[in-house]
Amino acid sequence: MSTRARSAAPILLDATSKAIIEQLQEDGRRAYATIGKAVCLSEAAVRQRVQRLVEAGIVQIVAVTDPMQVGFSRQAMIGIRSEGNLEILADTLADLPEVDYVVITAGGFDVLAEVVCEDDAHLLDILNNKIRALPGVHGTETFVYLKLRKQFYNWGTR
Repeated sequence: MSTRARSAAPILLDATSKAIIEQLQEDGRRAYATIGKAVCLSEAAVRQRVQRLVEAGIVQIVAVTDPMQVGFSRQAMIGIRSEGNLEILADTLADLPEVDYVVITAGGFDVLAEVVCEDDAHLLDILNNKIRALPGVHGTETFVYLKLRKQFYNWGTR
């Protein structure tokens, strides 16, 4: 789901749509017929609802990898202080392949960007040559992840 395409007003989901989403959060490959039995709808009705949820940008069905298992041993959150248009900076950061999460914030940092890197040398290259080199960036503070304790994607249904 493109975060740039999110609308300002949240879409209200009915109990059935929430139940379908919960089923997909448990197993994104769960058959529509199985979901239909759990939520008391036909397979075709579930397929249509899922399609509408995807088209509306409410859900995205993807395979989530564990970066450590696929050769990316360094993850970090980078706090960025800058001047100028924050949306342009955020969009530029979002276009970097190593960046998987970007938010414009209030407080000590203007933007937070999460990066997934092969190793510390790769992280240093991203910091020096890609992020700190961007126009308007005044400074960064890097928070290196030592161990991931929790990462879930099951919000929005309860």
